[in-house]
Amino acid sequence: MTEWPDPESQSRKLYERGSKVFAGGITRIQPWQEPFPVYAARGEGPYVIDVDGTRRVDLLNNFASLIHGHAHPAIVEAVRDRIGLGTAFTMPTESEIQLAELLCERVSGFEWVRFSNSGSEAVMSAVKAARALTGRSKIVKMEGAYHGSYDYVEVSLDSSPTNWGNEPASVPYAKGTPKGVTDDVIVIPFNDPEAADRIIREHGPSLAAVLIDATPTYMGMTPITQPFIKAVQTATRAVGALLILDEVISFRLHEGGAQTLFGIEPDLTTLAKIIGGGFPVGAVAGRREVMKVFDHRQGRPALPWSGTFSANPVSMTAGRVSMELLTPAVFARLNALGDLARRRIDETFAAVGVEGHASGVGSMFNLHLTRQPIEDYRSAWRTPAQAKAMFALQTRLVKEGYVISTKGMGFLSTVMDEAIVEGFAQALGRALRAGALDLVA
Repeated sequence: MTEWPDPESQSRKLYERGSKVFAGGITRIQPWQEPFPVYAARGEGPYVIDVDGTRRVDLLNNFASLIHGHAHPAIVEAVRDRIGLGTAFTMPTESEIQLAELLCERVSGFEWVRFSNSGSEAVMSAVKAARALTGRSKIVKMEGAYHGSYDYVEVSLDSSPTNWGNEPASVPYAKGTPKGVTDDVIVIPFNDPEAADRIIREHGPSLAAVLIDATPTYMGMTPITQPFIKAVQTATRAVGALLILDEVISFRLHEGGAQTLFGIEPDLTTLAKIIGGGFPVGAVAGRREVMKVFDHRQGRPALPWSGTFSANPVSMTAGRVSMELLTPAVFARLNALGDLARRRIDETFAAVGVEGHASGVGSMFNLHLTRQPIEDYRSAWRTPAQAKAMFALQTRLVKEGYVISTKGMGFLSTVMDEAIVEGFAQALGRALRAGALDLVA
């Protein structure tokens, strides 16, 4: 059987076709894989099967959106039934109420919900809501935190020692970013309560919102600390800005999300990923007094926000079933599986004799080719040589039959078990032994 990355593989042929119609050969950058991407044909539970018939354990799960793995029978059945009744309408449907009711029941800070089509849209609308409510323009975000494709929240996403400054500077992500964007974004270091308090208060009169993530992906899903939470919440309230918590990924940690787990009290929360059951989705949720910026019933709202496919009944139905399957017992089991995965990864690095460990929390993990603790963006930042070594390790793992991101990230699903975790640990050991000398170098 022909397998990736054989030049005669079906993935290579599809990539060549794609190169004729897409910039770079693919239409989103995340799936890129040297020397060309692996193309998926179908998914079955914890596995993804590529176009050449190779079956791999999918530890990426479309970047944390497939918390129940691929083609979960209950979600598939519900979606099939829903599609037969129509996929999108200019009218609202009961399905959007059902999902919103479920979310509001689970999180005490959710009184009203506004759906969108992606996490990027959700973050964008939350920032705009804060500006509409406060009449201010500037926001604070954490250095190295990813919040989707919106120019303001991309600031200082991938800064480096050449431009990040002694204290986090506002560094544009994409070429051509207007200076006005960076002028309106103030950057704080993650988990540094003293710096956060000082910077937020210094810019207080001009701040509309402070945007945080409890487990930022570019920092290895390292969890937020209690002193940082307290400092950010206290300073944000003192200056009259809104606290926005990005739970696009971290909502998978607990029935009530990371805010319940860590005791965070945001004004607005952004959601996506697991609340769509494998379909495009986004949402902003919060208290009525804040969410009123979307309310049109007294005339033109402070923030008109809508979308052609927002709250479409297919995403709403899949999301409701996905969330109903996530009981407290299921969350507990999944998080315990994550604890096991990180422990076995650490044990494997030690057994092979390669410097490395896993960071993360709950059902999330991130491989690092160093034993240095990951505390913030700068301690997580990789030199070009370290990034190259991680690419090499990830490629070996793909060949071993396990899919993680090129940055070493993985997200477990409810259809996985201890045997899959053990299999990954063994595959990691083989991959490290196959190239331990280059990885150390």
